[in-house]
Amino acid sequence: MISSAGFRKYIAIAGRRNVGKSSFLNTLIGQDVSIVSNIAGTTTDPVFKSMELSPIGPITLIDTPGLDDIGELGLKRIEKAKKSLYRADAGILLVDSPPSEFENNIIKIFQKLEIPFIIAINKIDILDDVENIKKQYLKFNVPIIKVSSLKKIGFENIGKILSEIIPTDDEIPFLSDLIDGGDLVILVVPIDLGAPKGRLIMPQVHAIRESLDREALALVVKERELRYAIENIGIQPKLVVTDSQSVMKVVSDIPDDVPLTTFSILESRYRGDLQFFVESVKSVENLQDGDTVIIMEGCTHRPLTEDIGRVKIPRWLTNHTGAALNFKVWAGVDIPELDDVENAKLIIHCGGCVMNRNSMMRRVRMFKRLGIPMTNYGVIISYLHGVLERAISPLLSKDVNK
Repeated sequence: MISSAGFRKYIAIAGRRNVGKSSFLNTLIGQDVSIVSNIAGTTTDPVFKSMELSPIGPITLIDTPGLDDIGELGLKRIEKAKKSLYRADAGILLVDSPPSEFENNIIKIFQKLEIPFIIAINKIDILDDVENIKKQYLKFNVPIIKVSSLKKIGFENIGKILSEIIPTDDEIPFLSDLIDGGDLVILVVPIDLGAPKGRLIMPQVHAIRESLDREALALVVKERELRYAIENIGIQPKLVVTDSQSVMKVVSDIPDDVPLTTFSILESRYRGDLQFFVESVKSVENLQDGDTVIIMEGCTHRPLTEDIGRVKIPRWLTNHTGAALNFKVWAGVDIPELDDVENAKLIIHCGGCVMNRNSMMRRVRMFKRLGIPMTNYGVIISYLHGVLERAISPLLSKDVNK
């Protein structure tokens, strides 16, 4: 059993109150998931619903509260709606009237976040001026569809239209460009307290799948069996990929001429900006007493006794710098507020295995704009243990970050 959260596309449905967003979502998925009523503001929090949508595949639809909500509570709902848009790979702007300041504001948010979107004119079964409304939205130069959520009209080609605007990650390999058919790839997978019973984590599954797609030989071992495998398999590995926490033991167990990297470093290339992460990690040497370092996670989990982000990395970093650093943890799928991060001297992000690339890159662009160095777990662990150059060397000639 594996999670596909990192591959799932997120599609946000946005619009004014009572434009029919919840009815639209219910009709699209064929289930009554969102509460529907004629009372404006019925949806008070973003509603997430996962489904398969051909030809895209697995998606999660986000039914957002109306961005024209009013009052103190309404403003809080608007902020939650805006935060949910940071996860979106694509957007659907639902309208039933010509563009007003509210539709224009939503479009500006989509454009600022670089979210491709379509416009869906709803309630065509009762509107008298559908073509006139459509004409006024043509200036935004995006696909426009006409639907009736009540009559279930116009939903036949939505998947195809969305698939044509959603960015694809297909051009960014995980490890398939590092191996060839018939090569041996050894994947070192520790089974510790953080490994869910009966499951492998996403990067491990991703590596196995790409190895098989490449027609390579994938050998999965725990770190204790690595040396035995190397000495007895009879084939020199083309690549060894290890969990970052085991990198020092793995380095000691494999020959110097065997290419080595970590799952988290592969993730930093696949979902983020490896070059930026490697450049940023050098700022470790400039950290001083009192500097704030933010440990950032793309998900939430109950911390373990020897949690990698909250315990081990702070300990290793403190030992390396000798400085009394101020560590803060920021976890969750939303993008952080400026007040949460503006004084940070370094951001250390997890691998982001449950995030999509768009979500991670929005964080990367944010910290680049703020001039705050950002690295990830795999890069900083290899750096602090003195093996970063070796861990990134298999990827140095592969310029795939966009």
